[in-house]
Formats: sequence, C-alpha cells, structure tokens
Amino acid sequence: MNNVIHHSLFGELDIYLFKAGKHYKVYEKMGSHIIEVDGVRGTYFAVWAPNALDVSVIGNFNYWNKSSHPLAARWDGSGIWEGFIPNIDKGTLYKYYISSNTGAYLEKTDPYARFFEVPPKTASIVWDDNYEWKDTEWLNTRREKAGQPQPYSVYEVHLGSWLKKHGGAVSLSYRELGEALVKYVLEMGFTHVELLPVMEHPYYPSWGYQVTGYFAPTSRFGVPEDFKYLIDQLHQAGIGVILDWVPSHFPMDEFAIAKFDGTYLYEHADPRKGFHPDWKSAIFNYSRNEVRSFLISNALFWIEQFHADGLRVDAVASMLYLDYSRKEGEWIPNQYGGRENLDAISLLKEFNETIYKAYPDAITIAEESTAWPGVSRPAYTGGLGFGQKWMMGWMHDTLKYFKQDPLYRKYHHHDITFSLVYAFTENFMLPLSHDEVVHGKKSLLYKMPGDEWQRFANLRLLFGYMFTHPGTKLLFMGAEFGQSSEWSEEKGLEWWLLDFPYHKGVRNWVKVLNEYYRNSPALYEEQFEQQGFEWIELNDGRNSIVSYLRKEKKVARCSWWFATLHLSLINLINWVAQPVAYGGKHSIAMKCNMVVVA
Repeated sequence: MNNVIHHSLFGELDIYLFKAGKHYKVYEKMGSHIIEVDGVRGTYFAVWAPNALDVSVIGNFNYWNKSSHPLAARWDGSGIWEGFIPNIDKGTLYKYYISSNTGAYLEKTDPYARFFEVPPKTASIVWDDNYEWKDTEWLNTRREKAGQPQPYSVYEVHLGSWLKKHGGAVSLSYRELGEALVKYVLEMGFTHVELLPVMEHPYYPSWGYQVTGYFAPTSRFGVPEDFKYLIDQLHQAGIGVILDWVPSHFPMDEFAIAKFDGTYLYEHADPRKGFHPDWKSAIFNYSRNEVRSFLISNALFWIEQFHADGLRVDAVASMLYLDYSRKEGEWIPNQYGGRENLDAISLLKEFNETIYKAYPDAITIAEESTAWPGVSRPAYTGGLGFGQKWMMGWMHDTLKYFKQDPLYRKYHHHDITFSLVYAFTENFMLPLSHDEVVHGKKSLLYKMPGDEWQRFANLRLLFGYMFTHPGTKLLFMGAEFGQSSEWSEEKGLEWWLLDFPYHKGVRNWVKVLNEYYRNSPALYEEQFEQQGFEWIELNDGRNSIVSYLRKEKKVARCSWWFATLHLSLINLINWVAQPVAYGGKHSIAMKCNMVVVA
C-alpha cells in the first residue's frame, strides 16, 4: 500500500541549479520539511540517490517497514526521490531504505537532516523550529563594521569538555553554556569564541572532525533551538561566534553518506583520490556538481540559520594537494601533471566568493599549513578568497623557541624574528590551538622550561609576545589560566587550579592583554599591513632582546605601541606607549607604563 502523496518543493530552476552545483540554499528543498498539502499537515522528504532502484522512508511511525512508504523518482534525471507523508510531525525518527542498482540494500540517515538521535543511536529526526532571535543589534553592528579593521581575540572551545558537572561526568547543555560560557568569555575580554565542530558526529573522541550530520548541531547538548540560544546569548553579550567547518573529509560509517546509494556518490571511487590515509576517512568528490551544492549550501546554512559570524575551514592543505600525506604511486596527478587539486581549489574559491557576496560582514578562516600563495587574497586576483589564515609557521617557531632554556635562546634568535619576514604576505591569525596540547605534546605551561616560577613567567612572556605580534589571536581553552595537564575531551578543564596564585595570575594577565588589544588601535588597525610594524632591535641575539613598534593608521592623531621583550630573562618588561593628542594635529604626548611580569 502506498501511503505517500506525490508532491514536490522543487521547481525547474531548483533542479537546474542543483545539477549545476549552484544551488546555495538546496537545504530548503532537500531533507525533511514539515508542510501542509491540501490542508493536511505532514512531512515532505527529498533525497539524492541517482543509483537507487527504490527508496522508501522507514521510521518509528511505520515500525521501520521497508515497503509501506516508498518515494518517487523525479522524471528529470536529477536522481532525486521525493514524496509527502501525511501526519508525520516534529520528533519523528526516520531513515531512508535504499535498494541500489549494485544489488546492495542500505539503511541511511538523511544527509540534510536538521537533527539526530543522541549517539551512538543514529536515526534522523524530523525537526522544525521557530526560534525567535534577539541579536538584531549585534547583526546590525556587524554589518556596520564590515570591512573595517577589527580586533579578533578568539577563545577556542570544545563545548563538551569546557566545564563538566556532576563530578566531571556530564557536559553542560547548550542552555547552560549560554549562561556560564558567555559570562566567562565576557569577563575575560575575548572578542570571539571559535567552537570545535558542533555538527553531528558519532565518535566523540574525534572532537567533531568526523561529521555525519552536516546540517545538524549535535544532539549531545540539546536540540537545535538550544544551540541557537547559545549563539544568541553570545551575540547579546557582544561576542562573535566562529564555527569549525570540515569540507575536507567525512567518516565511512555505514549509516551515513559514505557509498550513500550503494555507489561512491559523495566521494571518489578511486582510493588514490577518495580515501584519506591520515584519518581513514573519505574525501569529497569536488568535481561533482551536486556535491558542490551540498557543501556550499551547508556553509551558508550555518551563517543564515544559526547566525554564525564566520567559518574556520579545517585541513585546507589536505584539500589543495593531491599528494597530501601520500607516497609516490598513491596519488593521481591533475590534468596538467601537477599535484594541485584543481577541483578543490575551485570549490574553495567559490565557497569564499559565495559567502562574502551573501554576507560581506562574515569571516572565513583557513587552517592551511603550507606556503600556498594568496590563501587570504581575493579570488578575483588569483587567491583562494579567505578572510584570514592560521599562521602555522609562527606557532611552530615560537613554541620551538620558548621550549629552549633562556640561557640558550641566543642560539635560536632567528626562530623568534623570522615570522616578520612573511607576516604580511597573508591576513594571519596567530593560533595556539587544541592541536598543540594533545597527543603527548604537553600543555602550554609544561612546554615552558625551568622550575614552576620560571614556567609561569615564560608562559606570561609567550602571551605578551603573542598579543603584541601583528595578526589576530587564537587561544585554546585552559591555556588562559595555565592548565597543567594535556587537554582531554573526556574531562573538564582544571578549574580548581585558579585557587593557586600563579594560575590566577596568568588568567589576569590574559584579561589585561585582551583589554590592551581591544582598546589599542595600534595593535589591530594595521595588523595585516607592513606599515603597522617597525623593528627597533631585532639582531640582539646575544642578549635575546627584541624591540618593535606597532602603529595605528595614519590619521590626524599618530600613535604607536612600543614593546621590548627581554627573552633571555624570565620576566617581561613591557613599555606601553599610549599617546595623547593635544596641540597641533600631529602632537604626541607619551605616557609610559613599565609592567614587570614575574
């Protein structure tokens, strides 16, 4: 018996754009949508499965019966199956049962589902929310500031382990984070939070980087409206939200998008292009137009539907190079014989152009670890089009330097000055991220040399250097108070350490640095430009001293910020020059504060 009514949300233009890879809001058509047809409320389903012989909807509404609710294939060759099922409402569990032309029979979750069961359960859930946003003031201000120099001091957060309750056994909910996290970030003075991937993922220790539900915030911490509440609260407190986004690979779980219709649909069939050797995961087929519609519409989805202020794109280097982490013979050159992934390059350019055309006040940030040119330069000039790029070289050289005993730093002076050779070739963000405090790398505090007093003094020195170096800033949670142990997703941060003066002192120092950074135009107005930085002394390796000026834009009032870092000592002496304009338009009065951090 067919209990499905023929109905479609797709018009001819929708199909054309989807097949052309240009449907940037295809999530409004694909997936499950609660609508009314002829006065009857129910759910419309649409799924792309071009190599299926039959597709039906199974769920708790039909006792997971594989034959009672078949969908119909569209006549236009789009590969889309669709239909309307009356009386199915919000909260209904479902999957697609697919009979493939390969002979396979599959039970698959919805690639466009807005909500899922709490892992390890995997069913999609029909969902529709009418959340009423209260962040209009934030969004208006964001639009007004678009294109202007702004401070970015980013607090990187893994939601599940930032703070635990019930003796460390339970993570906070989105709603609880909307109170506790917002209060803390506001107190600390960070301008933004960056959230490790919140998209649904089955394997918690993946930290969210193995995504199976690209259009759904994880159900571990609440429903989609609750996640919107968290973002809304951050915005109302004047805090921006950057989401990690993972278009580089996806896990091969049988219930999700891998071999979705029995064939390699979203991924490449040839493992030399479709299998990621590092993460044992599948790589998207960026040449397939329907996959491009899926990915770019997904990026826009989080900005449009969840008011995200930006996206940090994970593992961009792995997308750019066909031979990334592969040996000779394990990869296929492009049509010109090169190692560049032309389809991925094209996708990234289109992604950035699309984001900035729709939301010129948003930000895209690339985690890109190579010397690929023009990552944060406009696509129309030959760049990839990102707004900013992680400065991985700075991170590597800086931590290498700070691990040295101060007595021997004079032999490594080049490590601390080299970043300024290329600091203005991109719009750089300085990251001290989660990747640097896991897998035996030690916490930031325990990367520092010396006894306890020396470790803390060096950590403060590191942060002082970071906040006065050109570029925006990113600090992973826990580093701001000198967490002792490595981060683990299974336990909360060591908040009890704030009972000790050294840890509390580090946190207070970060608060001061955030305040200086936000309120000192010389530290951010020209943070991507050569004219915003000037060396005073860079060659005093013998004494391990560097001195430099940071300058604001040349306006009616000239001012700068002057720093001398005694890197051979265990303390930092900061000369903070705060100009006060009076008299003639270029008059400068200097007020100097010496801050000794020890």
